[in-house]
Amino acid sequence: MPFITINGASFHVQVDGSDECPALLLSNSLSSDLTMWDDQVMVWSKRFRVIRYDQRGHGRSAVPEGPYSIDQLGRDAVGVLDALGIEKAHWCGLSLGGMVGMWMLTYASDRIERAVLANTAAHMGPPELWNGRIETARRGGMEALVEPTIERWFPEHFRISAPDTMERMRAMILRTPVAGYQGCCAAIRDMDQRESIRGVSRPVLVIIGARDPATKPADGELIASSIAGAQKLTLDAAHISNIEQPDAFASAVLDFLSQPTDRDRPTL
Repeated sequence: MPFITINGASFHVQVDGSDECPALLLSNSLSSDLTMWDDQVMVWSKRFRVIRYDQRGHGRSAVPEGPYSIDQLGRDAVGVLDALGIEKAHWCGLSLGGMVGMWMLTYASDRIERAVLANTAAHMGPPELWNGRIETARRGGMEALVEPTIERWFPEHFRISAPDTMERMRAMILRTPVAGYQGCCAAIRDMDQRESIRGVSRPVLVIIGARDPATKPADGELIASSIAGAQKLTLDAAHISNIEQPDAFASAVLDFLSQPTDRDRPTL
C-alpha cells in the first residue's frame, strides 16, 4: 500500500514489520521525506509495525495549494491511521514531525500510546523568519535553501566526516517541492502550542540536540517542563539527531517505547 488517499489527496506511505506488532508512526521534518528514518527502521521494525509517510507537500505525497496549518498536518496523520485501520499507535516525530506530534497528543490523544518529540519546538518565531524562507524558496527554489539547511541540520565536523550522508541529505532537500516547503513553513510560522501542550497526559520522551541551532535546547526544555511526567534525553547532536547519532537515537526510542504502560502493570 504505497499510496493512500486522505480527503482527496494522495499520501506516500511505507510499512515495515509485522502486522502483529504494535504500530509506530513516524513523522518527518521540514524539507525531508520518509527516507530520513532509513537508519532506524531496520532496528525498530523487529519490535514494531513501523509506518512512515511523507508529510503533505513533501516526498511523493500530494502538494495541495498552501498555506498549510498544524491542524491540517495533524489531521493528515490521523487519516493515515484511519486508512490503515490502526486504532492507536506510538509516535515519533522530529522537528516539524514533533510539532505534528504535539497536535496529536492534544487533539487526538486517544490515538497515541507513547510519543517521542525530537528536536522540536512548541513555537518558532518570529513570523519574518518564515516569511523570508518562503520568499527565498519563491525566488531561488530549493537550490537557494539547500546549503543553509544543511548547515543548520549538521555541525561542521559531521558534514566533513560523513560526505555520503551529506549528499543523501542534499538530494532529499532538493527533491522537496517548493510549494510544499512554503506551505509547511506557513504552518510552523502560525503555530503556537505552548499552552495547549500543558494538557498532554500521554507518556512523552523529549529528545534534545545539545548543539541544535534550529530548535534550541531551551525549546525542548520548555516542552519537557510543560508536559507532566515527560522524560527528557539530550544527545550530542545538532538538529537532525537521528542522522547524526543514529544508534543512540534508535536505542533511546526503543527503550522508551518498550516501557510498560499503566494498563500493562500488574494489579496489586
